[in-house]
Amino acid sequence: MTFKNHPFAVNAFFEHSLVLTFAIPKAQVAGVIPECLELDLLRNEWAFLAVAMVQTKNLRPAGFPEWMGNDFFLIGYRIFVRYRTSSGKHLRGLYILQSETDSHQMTFLGNIFTHYTYSTTDISVMVDDKSRTVRSRKSAFEIAIEHCPEDVPLPADSPFADWKEARKFAGPMPYTFGYDKTKKEVVIVEGVRKSWKPVPVMVNSYSVGFFDQLHLSDAVLASAFEVSNIPYHWKKGRVEKWI
Repeated sequence: MTFKNHPFAVNAFFEHSLVLTFAIPKAQVAGVIPECLELDLLRNEWAFLAVAMVQTKNLRPAGFPEWMGNDFFLIGYRIFVRYRTSSGKHLRGLYILQSETDSHQMTFLGNIFTHYTYSTTDISVMVDDKSRTVRSRKSAFEIAIEHCPEDVPLPADSPFADWKEARKFAGPMPYTFGYDKTKKEVVIVEGVRKSWKPVPVMVNSYSVGFFDQLHLSDAVLASAFEVSNIPYHWKKGRVEKWI
């Protein structure tokens, strides 16, 4: 058994999740996903990278009591992708490029049991009745959003026609994929959640240092959603050879 292949089911509770989705010309990100995956595209032009900020509580192996869980804040960078299984089934999901957390324990355990590339950083969250700001000095990261009581317009340069189309790239996706290039093994992790009803929010400002590492000069803010109080379950990872 390889520990990194998500070797057991996991439970957690999302107190709050904020997801900003960025549209990127497909040529700019074609090289950042492994050979086994394809970009999930809009109109064969736009690829999508989601920046998810999640306040996570009681993350633990399924069957363990809540008090044994880990509480932490996560910033995850995920590409929307598709995968064709060995049986010919087409799956839609996410490939995780980088995971940042304020928990040293989560970084240690995450890098043992997953391919999700965890690192530890400073993260602060400021919330009031009208706004939320997530900031990390070390990661050159800052997102500021506003809660609007009335209809929220799509970001000005969004390629989505409307919020219904944007919702298709808001997450979470049914599957998350990992890949061992040496062994040519694909890890497929299925997520299960209930009552996921994302609410659009207005983005006042954003700065994402990780984009500079990927040289994403043409990333366009496409949508922003938030959701709260979601029980979440990941099934044990399934591994198959990719040929």
